[in-house]
Amino acid sequence: MGLIKQLVADAYGIAFTRFENVPAPGTKVSAREAFEAAMVQDGYAVLAAHRLRVLARRRHIPGANRVLRLFQTVLYSIEIGNEVELGEGVNFDHTLGIVIGGDSKIGARVKFLGNNTVGTAKDNGYPIIEDDVIVGCGARILGPIRIGRGAFIGANAVVLTDVPAGAIVGGIPAKILKMAPPLSI
Repeated sequence: MGLIKQLVADAYGIAFTRFENVPAPGTKVSAREAFEAAMVQDGYAVLAAHRLRVLARRRHIPGANRVLRLFQTVLYSIEIGNEVELGEGVNFDHTLGIVIGGDSKIGARVKFLGNNTVGTAKDNGYPIIEDDVIVGCGARILGPIRIGRGAFIGANAVVLTDVPAGAIVGGIPAKILKMAPPLSI
């Protein structure tokens, strides 16, 4: 997918995650809502900078990756590793203190609520977070684990094991608190 198409898809994805409640299946986002999301969300600027970093590395543009990484870190207080894969419309609701490291894979429309860590504690692998997951404030997701589609990670949870689709988890270490049907968006 080209950069412009990717940025447009990201704007629509971020606009979609701005709904207060889970949107009904088949809900559409207008072009105006997508444009507004792109213009006012700090998370969109971070996502756009990440897309440019990927493009700069692919095209071997010297220094561009470093400058864009510094831009993300200084202006938005977010650290995203070079090998991280971000899906369409990942929403960094509050960018402050977010670290996503290694070769973590983040699905489409994942929403980070701030001060999150996604990485490894023992250099044994990195998480895969599937689509439509909400990661609560202060949550840590560590190790070679998978977070299923539509899961909700509670505030300050420390997730060290796989989380099934639709689960609500919380605590240290995180445990399943409730199971909900996976989202059908």
